[in-house]
Amino acid sequence: MLAARLSGLTVVLENLSNPHNGAAAVRSCEAAGVQAIHVIEGRARFRFSPKVTQGCQRWLDLTRYRASADAVRTLRAGGFVLAAALPEAEKSLDALDGAERLALCFGNEHTGLSEAVRAAADLSFALPMVGMTRSLNLSVAVALAVNTAAARRREALRAGGDLDPAARAALRARWYAADVRGAEAVLRRAGVIAGKHAG
Repeated sequence: MLAARLSGLTVVLENLSNPHNGAAAVRSCEAAGVQAIHVIEGRARFRFSPKVTQGCQRWLDLTRYRASADAVRTLRAGGFVLAAALPEAEKSLDALDGAERLALCFGNEHTGLSEAVRAAADLSFALPMVGMTRSLNLSVAVALAVNTAAARRREALRAGGDLDPAARAALRARWYAADVRGAEAVLRRAGVIAGKHAG
């Protein structure tokens, strides 16, 4: 799983109002091996249903922002190209370059992305649809987009993931700590972290 983790593909969720949509989006990102999600909480705090996530949020990084400008600044500093999901976009998701560090941006279920994020985006894309239906539920759109973009990223890399050895080692330790009961006490006894030595 570590070998298949992606840091060069991320998802931005802006002003989501439905906790089930948020949870399903988080779960889809984790399942696709995306390591980080960026959440803009301009109108309300991002909430997700634990029944839907099934604890998957433990395995990835979720960063919250009060303002879209802060999220844009962070992503640009990380070398990401901002790609806005817009139904009217001329470019298809399939045309995005998997070699680029991509941040796929999705907006509110009813109003879509804010004008600020649309203006900051480097490009926009639409999901290919050939039926009479011209829109998808937000969580479904995220799932389709992230799986397609993840596959294109891995194809461009000719590798399962893109974490460097140091990042993989740090993430492995974090995952162990999240999964092993009493992990802190174990690490303390082993002298890995500071604290009173037992025994």
